[in-house]
Amino acid sequence: MIKRLLPILALMMATQTHAQTWQDTVDAARGQTVYWHAWGGDPRTNNYIDWVDAQMQARFGIAVEHVPLTDTAEAVTRVLSERAAGQNTGGAVDLIWINGPNFLAMKEQDLLFGPFVQRLPNARFVDLSPDAPASVDFTVPVDGLEAPWRLAKFVFIHDSARVPNPPQSMGELLDWARDNPGRFTHPDPANFMGASFLKQALISLVDTPATLQNPVGEADYAALTAPLWAWYDALRPLMWREGETFPENESIQVRLLNDGEIDITMSFDPSYAAAAINLGLLPDTARVFVPEGGTLGNISFVAIPYNAAHAEGAQVVADFLLSPEAQAHMQNIDNLGAFSVLDPALMDAEAAAFFADLPQSPALPELADLGPTLLEPHASWMTAIAEDWAARYAR
Repeated sequence: MIKRLLPILALMMATQTHAQTWQDTVDAARGQTVYWHAWGGDPRTNNYIDWVDAQMQARFGIAVEHVPLTDTAEAVTRVLSERAAGQNTGGAVDLIWINGPNFLAMKEQDLLFGPFVQRLPNARFVDLSPDAPASVDFTVPVDGLEAPWRLAKFVFIHDSARVPNPPQSMGELLDWARDNPGRFTHPDPANFMGASFLKQALISLVDTPATLQNPVGEADYAALTAPLWAWYDALRPLMWREGETFPENESIQVRLLNDGEIDITMSFDPSYAAAAINLGLLPDTARVFVPEGGTLGNISFVAIPYNAAHAEGAQVVADFLLSPEAQAHMQNIDNLGAFSVLDPALMDAEAAAFFADLPQSPALPELADLGPTLLEPHASWMTAIAEDWAARYAR
């Protein structure tokens, strides 16, 4: 019964939201604490969220409490548990950093508040046309149910002192690993970064990448993934600790590179190497590289659960994250270093001024150096290959 009523409740909330002026929302949000459930494995991101909290308190009287996650599914499970218990208001999760399979799951189960993005004042700086990156999440239409906040593009990072000529394809990576056994690994695919590495390999090795835009159930999964697993079977025994154990997350893998145990790591942030060098987390010789043909890219989003206790505050936070000031602070490699989601063509001189004279670094690549951005597969592929990997290789 509750599930049948959810679309009606969502429509009622959306209607109420759009009947309010933005100032009504800001006024209602004052005094609220927004519980932002976000991955807690990156100190730079954690520091950025702390900065957002300070800005929100000073400007709007809104506190932002970071609830660190090891996996976004933790927040999704919390919302599902609340719905099962009939808690359709006053939920514990106000804002989620969400992407791909988790967004798809929440959207399909009517667990999201909104649509709300089009009413955010700072959304005017974002290209929200139907086919724009900010309107699609892993092939799934956003439909105003999540707001963009940072760009992401898969890159490899190498220590150029030890690897002056990094591999330029997955085939070359295998050849390099044969010549340098034990010097490469990837995070456990239970972690987003490890699963992203498998996705990058899949899309590079499959004969028909466009097929991956369809759900797994509409494709011949075994045939499409056969080249991936054949390649991985050859790579695995050549990896760090002979592929018997894997770093838990990206931060631990970066530490292995910094400590000299491995020579190559990976990130979904092209500016990560430059920012990490500044923080002493990587050697000065760390540099970004991408394979020929490009790498996967997407936009990171924030969404509001349908039963959020502080939906007004969450909307104000989502809007602030899109402000030119917040986006420029984020893009600064002395802070977070993530690339902005704002469209320069949509920014006026006042907005563009925030991005003038941002710090540079030899480890910070130019956009032209990053090659083409490859389309993310349908969200179901990430779940399927991560589960398949666990079944094949996990101990």
